[in-house]
This record gives sequence, C-alpha cells and structure tokens, in this order.
Amino acid sequence: MKFAYKFSNLLGSVYRKGNLLFTPDGNSVLSPVGNRVTVFDLKNNRSETLQIEGRMNITCIALSPDGCTFIAVCEDGEALLCSLVSRTVLHTYHFHAPIHAVRFSPDGRKFAVTRESKVLVFHAPGKSREYNPFVLYRTFYGPYDETNCLDWTSDSSAFCVGSKDMNTRVYGARRFSNLIVYSMSGHNDEIAGAYFEENSLDLYTISANGRLNVWECDTDLDGLKPYEAPDEEQKQVEVPEGEESEETPDKVVKMTKDEEAKMVDKILYKRTARHTYKEARGEGAGFSKITSTAFHKHTHILVTGFQDGVFFLHEMPDFNLIHSLSISDQSIASIEINKSGDWIAFGCGGLGQLLVWEWQSETYVLKQQGHYNNMNCVVYSPDGQHLATGGDDGKVKVWNTSSGFCFVTFTEHLAAITGVIFNQKGQVVLSSSLDGTVRAFDLNRYRNFRTFTSPRPCQFSCLTIDPSGDIVCAGALDSFEIFVWSMQTGRLLEVLAGHEGPVSSLSFSPSQELLASGSWDKTVKLWDVFENKGARETLNIMSDVLSVTFRPDGGELAVSSLNAQISFWDPQLAKQVGSIEGRHDIGYSRKEQEKITAKKSAFGKAFNTVCYSADGQCVLAAGRSKNVCIYSVANQMLIKKFEISCNMSFDGMEEFLDRRKMTEFGSLALVDTEEGKDVSLPGVKKGDMSSRHWKPEVRVSCVQFSPTGRAWAATTTEGLLIYSLDSTLVFDPFDLEMDITPSNVKSTLAKGEYSTALMLSFRLNEQSLIQEVMENIPIPDVEVIINNLPDIYVDKLMAYVATAIESTAHIEFYLIWARQLLMQHGPRLKQRSQSIMAALRLLQKNVTRKAEDLGKLCDHNKYSLQYLLSLGRCKRKFVTQVGSDSGLDQEEEEGSSSEAELAMESLSDSDSDLLMDNT
Repeated sequence: MKFAYKFSNLLGSVYRKGNLLFTPDGNSVLSPVGNRVTVFDLKNNRSETLQIEGRMNITCIALSPDGCTFIAVCEDGEALLCSLVSRTVLHTYHFHAPIHAVRFSPDGRKFAVTRESKVLVFHAPGKSREYNPFVLYRTFYGPYDETNCLDWTSDSSAFCVGSKDMNTRVYGARRFSNLIVYSMSGHNDEIAGAYFEENSLDLYTISANGRLNVWECDTDLDGLKPYEAPDEEQKQVEVPEGEESEETPDKVVKMTKDEEAKMVDKILYKRTARHTYKEARGEGAGFSKITSTAFHKHTHILVTGFQDGVFFLHEMPDFNLIHSLSISDQSIASIEINKSGDWIAFGCGGLGQLLVWEWQSETYVLKQQGHYNNMNCVVYSPDGQHLATGGDDGKVKVWNTSSGFCFVTFTEHLAAITGVIFNQKGQVVLSSSLDGTVRAFDLNRYRNFRTFTSPRPCQFSCLTIDPSGDIVCAGALDSFEIFVWSMQTGRLLEVLAGHEGPVSSLSFSPSQELLASGSWDKTVKLWDVFENKGARETLNIMSDVLSVTFRPDGGELAVSSLNAQISFWDPQLAKQVGSIEGRHDIGYSRKEQEKITAKKSAFGKAFNTVCYSADGQCVLAAGRSKNVCIYSVANQMLIKKFEISCNMSFDGMEEFLDRRKMTEFGSLALVDTEEGKDVSLPGVKKGDMSSRHWKPEVRVSCVQFSPTGRAWAATTTEGLLIYSLDSTLVFDPFDLEMDITPSNVKSTLAKGEYSTALMLSFRLNEQSLIQEVMENIPIPDVEVIINNLPDIYVDKLMAYVATAIESTAHIEFYLIWARQLLMQHGPRLKQRSQSIMAALRLLQKNVTRKAEDLGKLCDHNKYSLQYLLSLGRCKRKFVTQVGSDSGLDQEEEEGSSSEAELAMESLSDSDSDLLMDNT
C-alpha cells in the first residue's frame, strides 16, 4: 500500500472572510477559505482548493489582469505571491500591518496596497527584471485614519482611496502637473466604497451609513498633464533609463509655492448628486450599515450589501433601483461582479455561504453553504462517490467527491449531529443527534422517510447499521443503553443494557452477526443482536473507550482509549493481539492562555477516532491535535504523520512558548492592552461586553478511509479535508530484472506476443507503457490473454482497468477487459475479495459515474433532436400553408419550398453545432 497521500481538496467550507474574485474569463470564482484559496469552476461545476497555505487566515486577495498570478494577504500582513498556473507560492512579503485592500492596475504594471493610513504602490511582479518581485514604486500619504478601499482609473493613470476619516482622495499614479492629490469630504461615516466611471475621472463614493455622493470632474483622463521638472531638478535627480526612483513623501505629495503657482489648471471636482439608501430600504426598515460594495464600470451597475443580509442593485448615475433582495439575516462580507456584468458573487462569513447570482434572469448559478459550526462526523458511500457529514448546526450534508459540491442538505434535526452512516446500497443515509432521534434520509427523493425514537427522551451519541441494512443501532449518552430498531418498520426491537457509562462508539462486524460497543466505563461489549442473548463477551480496557471499529473483513477489532492507546482484539477469542502507544505521536501543542508546557498538556490528549484502511493493513487515527497518524497493524508502528494545518489563527498550534508574546504581567493573550477601558471578563470581546470571543482550537473529530483506498477524509476545524494518493507517481516496478526494459517490452509487443508483453509491462509498472501495450492488443485476443493470466497479474490488471476507465475516451474497450476479468476470474476474485476490495470499489465507482454522465448526454441529445425535428415540421407546414393561401403556381411553390429548405438547413446547422459542442 502506498502512503504518498497529499492534500487534494477542502469541502464543507466555501467562504470564511476576505474578498471574492472572478477570473478574467468570468467562469471561476476565487474564495478565501481560512488560510487557503478555493477555485470554484462555474462552467465545469467543480471546485478545487489550492495547495497553498498562509500563516494565518487570508483577509484579501488580488488577481492580475492576465489571470496568471494572484496576491493573498493574511491577517498579520504576510503576502503570498502565487501562480494560478502552477498552483505554487512564488514569493512571500511581509507588510507588518493588517491590509484592507489590494488591487492590480488595469494595465497590470502596478498594484496598490492600503496599509494603515498610507497607500503603497508596487511594480507588478514579472513586469520588470528584478530579483525581488515586490519592488516599491511610491508611497502616498494624506489620510488621517486607516484606508479601507481603493479603485483604479481605466487607463491606470490615477487611483482613489477611501478612508475611515470619512474622506476620499484621488492620487496620480504618476507625477502630473494638474493632479497631485485631491481630497473630497461630504460624508459623516467611514467610506465603504469608492469607484471611478469607465474612461473618466468621475467618482462615486459610498459611506457605511448609506449615503452616496456623485462627483463630476472637469478634466478628462486625457487632460492629465505629465509633470515636467525644471532643468536644475533633473540634474540633481538622475534616474537610470528604464527605472523609477522611490521618492520621499515630501516629493510625492508636496510641492513648492512656485510650482503650485504654475498649476493654474488644476483639476476640480464638483458634487452633482447626493443619494441615500433610506429611501430604497423604505421608511419602516431599521438602520443597517453597508458592509460591502461592487461597481461594474461597463454596465454602470452598483451593488451594495448590508449588515442584515439585504443587497441592492442600482443603475448609475441616476441611482435607479433594479433589484432589492435578501440573502439571509447575516452580514454580506464581500461582493464581486464578473467581467461581463451578468454574474454577481456574494460571500457571507457568518453562515459560511457563497452565492453566484445571475441578476438578469434572477437565478442562482452557484449556491453553496458549509457547516457554520463544527463538523463532527463523516462517512463515505460504499462506492466512494459521495461523502455525508454532520455538524453542530444540526444539518446533514451530502457532498460529491468528484465536483466538491454539496448537492443536498437535510435540516430536520434540532440539535448537533453525532453520527452518520450509509446503508449497503448507498441510497440511504442515517444520522443520530442529541435531539433524541435517529433519522433516515432517501437520496433519491431527498426526504426524511423514517424517524427512530426511544421510549423516553435521550441523547444519542453514536450510530451504526448492520451489513444487510435491516438493523439500526444507536447508543445513548445519558441512559447508557443501546437501542435496536428495524429499518423496514421503524419499530424498536430491543434495548441493550449493561454499560455503566455513556456509550461512545458502535460498530457492526461486516462478516459476522456481531455488534461491538465501547463505553466510558472502560469496557467493550460484543452483542449478538439477532439471537437476543445479551452481551456475548466483555473486553476490559485500561481506560475509557473513545472509539471502536471492525476490520473490513471482520477478523479484528481496534479500540481507542483515553490513555492514548490503540489495542487490537480478536472478536472470536476475545483476546488482545496487539497494541500501539500513541501518546508521543499525537503531537505536543499548547493554547495561548495555558500556563503549562506543551508536553504537559499532551497528557490529556488521545485518539478520538480510528478507522481501518480499505485493505485492513493499516489504521488511521486522530484526535484533539493537528496531526493524523497512519499505523501499520502488523508491525504496530507509525508509518506516516500528516499535519493538517499550519494556520496560526487557530488555538493549540504552538508547540513552544513564544517569548515575543510574554510581558512582565504574563502572556499577552491574558493582558488587556486597550487603554481607557475596564478590564473585561475572560472570554468577553474587548469593547463589546455582550459578545463572546474565542479562538477556535484545531482538532480532528473524525477520519474515514475511502472504500477505493485512494483517499481519506478528516473533519477538522478548517472543514472537511480530503487527502488522496499522488497521481504523478509513475515508476513503481514489481519483480524487476535486468532485461525488462521499455524497448524489450515494445519489441515483444511488435512480435505479437501480447500476453508476455502485458506481463512485462506490469512488472515494469510504467503507466504509459501499460496503456500502450493494452491498447495495441486486438479485441479477439482479450479473452484468451485474460484466461491464461496468473492471479497476481489479474489483480494488477483489475486495478489498472478500474483507474483507466475514469479518464479514458475508449470506454467500450476497457469495459470489454473488465467484463472478461469478472466473468473468467469471478470465483477466484471472490475468494480473495478482501485484498482487491479497493480496486473493485474503484471500478464500480468509475463505471457508475461514466454511465450517469453518458445517460445525461444521451438524454440531452435525444431531446435536442426531437426539438429540431418538431421545429422542421412546423416550418415546412407553415411554408406550405403560406404557399397555398397566396395561390402560387408550381414553380413559385418549388422556389418557396427550396427557400424553406435552405432556411431549415441553416437552422439545423446552427443547432447541430450546439449539439456537437455538447457531445
């Protein structure tokens, strides 16, 4: 088994904080998710989280006009220059202060950053031959408070900056004789947005209290005159050709009196209109601040989002209301409009919601929302195509593993979800909750068709279902009992009593009629549910049991306990066969407010969740730390450790004490540094005594291996992390000898020795060579070759065919191979099904997905052809009727019919092009 698992995607969290961005083609949205960035491809209906991690949560991002590079800035001011082509970090730069806005100029030569009360303009990376990509061009001063927003003119000659001092300032990006800096007031609250008109210096400014000013400039963009320095100054400041000097603030903003006297034609702004949003919201609506704005220069559409979830669309400059809608009751944190102006993206940080809305048709292009509270549990469907998650928000969400999107959400539960599980066919997902119910949801009709309850109210902490799908079991947190229901009738069959503490975990044996239950009373009980004989065996554990799970073949039971040990038991003999000490593998970490060392705090940590790999050779374990461990069961040793996050915005990330955060009064996290305010209670946010404030702690609540063995998932504080095998690993030889080379394999294939060439290619195990050999074998020879193939090569061929079907265009060819493999080696494959279970499930997953995709395509083509045929009949009938009514002679009728046929041919050509594009 390979262990080259790498981070591949992040589900369950679509937006956290920061600004959204559209790519230049308008088909994808970039959304900051914690310290990562997710790209939502709206055209192909896929999502991908980049393998780029910041040191803290990302607060703002900027994309270059060519769409190749983007800049992501974290909470502490660390900037990452990343490539969207290679998905890598190219350079890092630290601003040493929080950044509110970053934006590239339209020509792509510069980008501006709002830092504190200044604006820094840099040369764009890659546009000049510099070793350091972040080359400061000029620093602009003027605002008396923090700068909030900025916007560039269409020709990149000037930019405007809105500030918390309620003023908006226009700066020249280059030195102009009639524009240095122009300040505009007229607002009584901080500026939420400032935008230039297209190809103009006219300006719109919006304040947070809902006031909009329209400013008209008396000078066009072409009227900005470059500043010509006197001859003496040119001699004093010599700049090499092709470079620009970093000027001092005095030279940037201030000029001498003689120079000001020469500026007789300075640009002037005049306020031509003043609008307020109170009229649009109505007199009865309460006051709500503006939290985000966006302006599309070409269509003159202004979108404004409010704190209560309402957003407006206005046509500028007349301020005509187009739409007034509400997303939710949470604040809209970010708004972005794509290049064509058709789609508008909204981000709500409170709900973790991302919406893309087409305002002309008033339809959703994308509507995704993750769990806005912690995720507790995750489970793969039997074919590996879907993932079900449950969270503290009482919702059950089902995700598509290939697209990364949630396609159904069940909200019937009234409390936190504690367990989710699929039935054997994958058509039903069951969930247990602290509200005292176990619910079954149908994934075909998307409804809650069965609800299981106990005779008296109790909180369910765990859930399982037997392999046949007939028996549902749930453990109680408060009554220490296990309830058994019938899946068909929903009737309570039995109540299993015997535990003396809360039941923490349940697991059914895949091969035997045996139920294992773990409890905080330091025991694991094995029940024979079908014979109603009570507990068959009781396994005594040295500490409280946190998790139990059976091996996929049912021959072994893994038990995780509070003393950070994983013990392995034989369920038939009730005998312990091994154990793993994992205290030192969990990892040391300390919280900000803890006064003990990280090593001391590790004594209270253990593996809260354990699961077996698809082949049963390894176990995956995780708990209240940032590490996920893979252990070998046979050798009882650690194979690999994964660090799920390096986000310092979470608590419990630091291993050592940071002396920079220590003062004479103790840790800086325990000291109230705000002056003039009373010291607040612990856990209360400074300045607001009614709101609680805490840093989320990094932890892993559940891990699950994919049935295909190619990936595993973990529910963490960041979201649902998916780790999969690296597909770029191409050379992994098997039973290699000196004479087995690619040239020898190809020569054997050319001689017509197909069976030998196939086995040699598998021994060399180079994917491109295997593909070349297989696709050169004639179809009539496939049956004979597979019949004489040894079992060890049958398994390898099965795994390769299962993987190849996912991406190949020769679907029928590989299905012939798969059919012959299953028909000729079916009985022997069944005998060793446990070792090849991952390959079989991968084959099932890919064949099912191809069947669904082709079925949708065939249905679409069938309906398109029916539409074209009906349209042709209607057209021919109409032409015939017109010809008969007008009394045309035979020649004219023939001419008119030929014209109709030409029209039909042109119509069919255009529609057939659309049909071919879909195909």
